[in-house]
Amino acid sequence: MSIIVKVYEDAYRDKITAMVAEARKAIGLSGDIREDLYDIKGNYLDKGDLFLIAVDENDEVTGCLGYSRDEGTDEAFLHRFYIRADMKRQGIGTMMLEIMERHMREQGIKTAKVHLGAEKDKWGSSYSFYPKNGYVMYAERYMKKDIWSSR
Repeated sequence: MSIIVKVYEDAYRDKITAMVAEARKAIGLSGDIREDLYDIKGNYLDKGDLFLIAVDENDEVTGCLGYSRDEGTDEAFLHRFYIRADMKRQGIGTMMLEIMERHMREQGIKTAKVHLGAEKDKWGSSYSFYPKNGYVMYAERYMKKDIWSSR
C-alpha cells in the first residue's frame, strides 16, 4: 500500500472528520469531533501552523496530525494525531511524526509537546508510541521532546 503525507486541503475535510470519528470509536470513545477539525485552514494553516494528512492510493484519508505553536515561544503542541484503526502499526504514524518534527524544526520550534488522553486504557497506544519516538513525560498526561537536538 502506498501512503502519501501532504498538507491539508479543504477537499479532505469530510474524509478527515469521518476517519477521526471512526478512529475514536475504535478505541471506545465517542465519535464526537473537536471543533478545530471543521476549520483546519483557519485553526492551523492561516496561523502559520501545520496540519498534515496521510492518504492512500485511493485518496482515502488514513491519518492526520496538526500542531499549534505556543505563541511567543519555541514550543508547540501536537494535536489531532489519528491513524485509521485498520492502518495502525504500519509505520504511518512514525512517518507523519518525522515529517512534522522536521517542519517544526524548520520553523524554529525546539520542543514538541503532546497531551495524552485521560483514559490510559483507551489511549494506551499513545503512551507507548511517543516514548518509542523520543518523548518523555514532564507532567501527568503530558510528554515532550527536544526536537532541535534530535536531528
